[in-house]
Amino acid sequence: MNTSLVQARGLTKIYREGEQQRVVFRDLDAEIGRNEFIALLGRSGSGKSTLLNIISGIDLATAGEVHVDGASLGSLSETARTLFRRQHIGFVFQFFNLIPTLTVEENLLLPLELNGRLDAAARTFAQDLLEEVGLADRVASFPDRLSGGEQQRVAIARALVHKPSLVLADEPTGNLDTDTGREVLALLARMHRASGTTLIMATHSRDAVNLADRVLTFDNGRLCSSFNRHTDPR
Repeated sequence: MNTSLVQARGLTKIYREGEQQRVVFRDLDAEIGRNEFIALLGRSGSGKSTLLNIISGIDLATAGEVHVDGASLGSLSETARTLFRRQHIGFVFQFFNLIPTLTVEENLLLPLELNGRLDAAARTFAQDLLEEVGLADRVASFPDRLSGGEQQRVAIARALVHKPSLVLADEPTGNLDTDTGREVLALLARMHRASGTTLIMATHSRDAVNLADRVLTFDNGRLCSSFNRHTDPR
Protein backbone atom coordinates (compact mmCIF):
# COMPACT_ATOMS: atom_id res chain seq x y z
CA MET A 1 0.00 0.00 0.00
CA ASN A 2 1.11 3.52 -0.70
CA THR A 3 2.00 5.95 2.05
CA SER A 4 -1.04 6.68 4.20
CA LEU A 5 -3.11 9.77 3.47
CA VAL A 6 -5.47 9.41 6.46
CA GLN A 7 -4.43 8.15 9.88
CA ALA A 8 -6.88 7.90 12.78
CA ARG A 9 -5.63 6.92 16.21
CA GLY A 10 -7.81 6.26 19.23
CA LEU A 11 -10.76 8.24 17.89
CA THR A 12 -13.66 8.54 20.28
CA LYS A 13 -16.84 10.50 19.65
CA ILE A 14 -19.38 11.05 22.41
CA TYR A 15 -22.43 13.29 22.18
CA ARG A 16 -24.13 14.63 25.27
CA GLU A 17 -27.92 14.41 25.09
CA GLY A 18 -29.30 16.12 28.18
CA GLU A 19 -27.94 14.22 31.15
CA GLN A 20 -27.06 11.23 29.02
CA GLN A 21 -24.05 10.46 26.86
CA ARG A 22 -24.22 8.67 23.52
CA VAL A 23 -21.02 6.95 22.46
CA VAL A 24 -20.83 6.82 18.67
CA PHE A 25 -17.48 5.01 18.65
CA ARG A 26 -14.56 4.60 21.00
CA ASP A 27 -10.81 4.06 20.46
CA LEU A 28 -11.21 3.74 16.70
CA ASP A 29 -8.08 3.24 14.58
CA ALA A 30 -7.89 3.46 10.80
CA GLU A 31 -5.24 3.95 8.15
CA ILE A 32 -6.12 4.80 4.56
CA GLY A 33 -3.60 4.84 1.75
CA ARG A 34 -3.15 7.37 -1.01
CA ASN A 35 -5.28 6.61 -4.06
CA GLU A 36 -7.39 4.03 -2.20
CA PHE A 37 -11.14 3.69 -2.70
CA ILE A 38 -12.65 2.83 0.67
CA ALA A 39 -16.27 1.76 1.13
CA LEU A 40 -17.44 2.55 4.66
CA LEU A 41 -20.28 0.30 5.77
CA GLY A 42 -22.52 0.13 8.81
CA ARG A 43 -26.13 0.41 9.84
CA SER A 44 -27.75 3.82 10.14
CA GLY A 45 -26.42 5.61 13.21
CA SER A 46 -23.29 3.48 13.40
CA GLY A 47 -20.99 6.46 12.91
CA LYS A 48 -20.22 6.55 9.18
CA SER A 49 -21.16 10.19 8.64
CA THR A 50 -19.64 11.18 11.98
CA LEU A 51 -16.32 9.64 10.95
CA LEU A 52 -16.40 11.49 7.62
CA ASN A 53 -17.10 14.74 9.46
CA ILE A 54 -14.12 14.19 11.76
CA ILE A 55 -11.82 13.26 8.86
CA SER A 56 -12.86 16.47 7.10
CA GLY A 57 -12.48 18.63 10.21
CA ILE A 58 -16.15 19.65 10.15
CA ASP A 59 -16.48 17.99 13.55
CA LEU A 60 -13.88 17.25 16.22
CA ALA A 61 -13.31 13.98 18.02
CA THR A 62 -13.93 13.80 21.75
CA ALA A 63 -10.58 12.03 22.08
CA GLY A 64 -7.86 10.72 19.79
CA GLU A 65 -6.41 12.31 16.69
CA VAL A 66 -6.71 12.25 12.94
CA HIS A 67 -4.07 13.25 10.42
CA VAL A 68 -4.91 14.02 6.79
CA ASP A 69 -2.07 14.51 4.35
CA GLY A 70 0.25 15.14 7.30
CA ALA A 71 -1.97 17.73 9.01
CA SER A 72 -3.28 17.08 12.53
CA LEU A 73 -6.81 18.45 12.17
CA GLY A 74 -7.56 18.48 15.87
CA SER A 75 -4.70 20.88 16.52
CA LEU A 76 -5.85 23.41 13.90
CA SER A 77 -8.12 26.36 14.58
CA GLU A 78 -11.58 26.36 13.05
CA THR A 79 -10.42 28.84 10.41
CA ALA A 80 -7.37 26.74 9.57
CA ARG A 81 -9.52 23.61 9.31
CA THR A 82 -11.87 25.42 6.94
CA LEU A 83 -8.98 26.51 4.72
CA PHE A 84 -7.46 23.02 4.79
CA ARG A 85 -10.80 21.48 3.85
CA ARG A 86 -11.32 23.99 1.06
CA GLN A 87 -7.91 23.24 -0.46
CA HIS A 88 -7.44 19.51 0.12
CA ILE A 89 -10.86 17.83 0.34
CA GLY A 90 -13.75 17.39 -2.10
CA PHE A 91 -17.28 16.40 -1.10
CA VAL A 92 -20.10 14.49 -2.76
CA PHE A 93 -23.37 14.52 -0.81
CA GLN A 94 -26.56 12.49 -0.98
CA PHE A 95 -28.66 15.54 -1.85
CA PHE A 96 -26.13 17.07 -4.30
CA ASN A 97 -25.85 20.42 -2.43
CA LEU A 98 -25.63 22.48 -5.60
CA ILE A 99 -26.39 26.17 -5.15
CA PRO A 100 -29.76 26.70 -6.89
CA THR A 101 -29.09 30.31 -7.91
CA LEU A 102 -25.85 29.40 -9.71
CA THR A 103 -25.55 27.78 -13.12
CA VAL A 104 -23.78 24.47 -13.66
CA GLU A 105 -20.62 26.31 -14.65
CA GLU A 106 -20.81 28.67 -11.68
CA ASN A 107 -21.33 25.78 -9.26
CA LEU A 108 -18.34 24.01 -10.74
CA LEU A 109 -16.06 27.03 -10.58
CA LEU A 110 -16.97 27.96 -7.00
CA PRO A 111 -14.23 25.86 -5.29
CA LEU A 112 -11.65 27.48 -7.60
CA GLU A 113 -12.92 30.94 -6.73
CA LEU A 114 -12.81 30.19 -3.01
CA ASN A 115 -9.20 29.02 -3.37
CA GLY A 116 -8.18 31.99 -5.50
CA ARG A 117 -7.25 29.68 -8.38
CA LEU A 118 -9.66 30.73 -11.10
CA ASP A 119 -7.14 31.20 -13.91
CA ALA A 120 -7.32 30.14 -17.55
CA ALA A 121 -5.79 26.71 -16.91
CA ALA A 122 -8.28 26.02 -14.11
CA ARG A 123 -11.20 27.05 -16.31
CA THR A 124 -9.98 24.70 -19.04
CA PHE A 125 -9.69 21.86 -16.52
CA ALA A 126 -13.24 22.58 -15.31
CA GLN A 127 -14.52 22.43 -18.88
CA ASP A 128 -12.72 19.12 -19.36
CA LEU A 129 -14.41 17.75 -16.24
CA LEU A 130 -17.83 18.76 -17.53
CA GLU A 131 -17.02 16.98 -20.77
CA GLU A 132 -15.98 13.90 -18.77
CA VAL A 133 -19.27 13.78 -16.87
CA GLY A 134 -21.26 14.34 -20.09
CA LEU A 135 -22.62 17.79 -19.27
CA ALA A 136 -20.54 20.13 -21.42
CA ASP A 137 -23.73 21.34 -23.12
CA ARG A 138 -25.43 22.27 -19.81
CA VAL A 139 -23.03 24.95 -18.54
CA ALA A 140 -25.74 27.63 -18.50
CA SER A 141 -28.44 25.45 -16.92
CA PHE A 142 -29.57 25.87 -13.34
CA PRO A 143 -29.71 22.83 -11.03
CA ASP A 144 -33.52 22.64 -11.06
CA ARG A 145 -33.34 21.98 -14.80
CA LEU A 146 -31.22 18.89 -14.29
CA SER A 147 -32.23 15.37 -13.32
CA GLY A 148 -30.96 13.91 -10.06
CA GLY A 149 -28.30 11.93 -11.87
CA GLU A 150 -27.15 15.01 -13.78
CA GLN A 151 -26.97 17.03 -10.57
CA GLN A 152 -24.81 14.37 -8.97
CA ARG A 153 -22.53 14.35 -12.01
CA VAL A 154 -22.02 18.08 -11.56
CA ALA A 155 -21.35 17.47 -7.86
CA ILE A 156 -18.68 14.88 -8.73
CA ALA A 157 -16.98 17.31 -11.11
CA ARG A 158 -17.16 20.04 -8.45
CA ALA A 159 -15.57 17.70 -5.88
CA LEU A 160 -12.60 17.14 -8.19
CA VAL A 161 -12.16 20.54 -9.84
CA HIS A 162 -9.63 21.87 -7.31
CA LYS A 163 -7.62 18.61 -7.50
CA PRO A 164 -8.03 17.54 -3.84
CA SER A 165 -6.00 14.75 -2.31
CA LEU A 166 -9.14 13.34 -0.62
CA VAL A 167 -12.77 13.01 -1.71
CA LEU A 168 -15.45 12.16 0.87
CA ALA A 169 -18.77 10.83 -0.42
CA ASP A 170 -21.72 10.39 1.94
CA GLU A 171 -24.36 8.07 0.46
CA PRO A 172 -23.90 9.62 -3.02
CA THR A 173 -26.54 7.36 -4.60
CA GLY A 174 -29.04 7.51 -1.75
CA ASN A 175 -31.31 9.93 -3.64
CA LEU A 176 -31.09 8.20 -7.02
CA ASP A 177 -32.88 5.26 -8.62
CA THR A 178 -30.95 2.00 -8.93
CA ASP A 179 -29.83 2.31 -12.56
CA THR A 180 -28.83 5.97 -12.23
CA GLY A 181 -27.04 5.16 -8.99
CA ARG A 182 -24.95 2.51 -10.71
CA GLU A 183 -24.01 4.92 -13.48
CA VAL A 184 -22.99 7.59 -10.98
CA LEU A 185 -20.94 5.12 -8.93
CA ALA A 186 -19.12 3.88 -12.02
CA LEU A 187 -18.39 7.48 -13.03
CA LEU A 188 -17.14 8.43 -9.57
CA ALA A 189 -14.92 5.34 -9.38
CA ARG A 190 -13.48 5.98 -12.84
CA MET A 191 -12.77 9.64 -12.15
CA HIS A 192 -11.25 8.77 -8.77
CA ARG A 193 -8.82 6.39 -10.48
CA ALA A 194 -7.95 8.91 -13.18
CA SER A 195 -7.37 11.77 -10.75
CA GLY A 196 -5.30 9.80 -8.24
CA THR A 197 -7.35 10.97 -5.26
CA THR A 198 -8.23 8.95 -2.19
CA LEU A 199 -11.97 8.24 -2.04
CA ILE A 200 -13.85 7.36 1.15
CA MET A 201 -17.52 6.58 0.60
CA ALA A 202 -20.12 5.98 3.29
CA THR A 203 -22.66 3.73 1.59
CA HIS A 204 -25.21 0.94 1.77
CA SER A 205 -24.73 0.14 -1.91
CA ARG A 206 -23.48 -3.30 -2.86
CA ASP A 207 -22.35 -1.84 -6.18
CA ALA A 208 -20.07 0.59 -4.33
CA VAL A 209 -18.66 -2.25 -2.25
CA ASN A 210 -17.83 -4.19 -5.41
CA LEU A 211 -15.97 -1.20 -6.87
CA ALA A 212 -13.94 -0.38 -3.74
CA ASP A 213 -10.38 -1.50 -3.01
CA ARG A 214 -11.15 -2.09 0.65
CA VAL A 215 -14.19 -2.23 2.89
CA LEU A 216 -14.27 -0.78 6.41
CA THR A 217 -17.24 -2.03 8.39
CA PHE A 218 -18.50 -0.59 11.67
CA ASP A 219 -19.09 -3.34 14.21
CA ASN A 220 -20.05 -2.24 17.73
CA GLY A 221 -18.06 0.98 17.44
CA ARG A 222 -15.01 -0.70 15.89
CA LEU A 223 -13.81 -0.79 12.31
CA CYS A 224 -13.13 -4.12 10.64
CA SER A 225 -11.10 -3.97 7.43
CA SER A 226 -11.20 -6.36 4.48
CA PHE A 227 -9.84 -6.23 0.95
CA ASN A 228 -12.36 -6.48 -1.83
CA ARG A 229 -11.99 -9.72 -3.75
CA HIS A 230 -13.10 -7.93 -6.91
CA THR A 231 -10.14 -5.56 -6.92
CA ASP A 232 -6.43 -5.85 -6.38
CA PRO A 233 -5.12 -4.74 -2.97
CA ARG A 234 -2.52 -2.01 -3.27
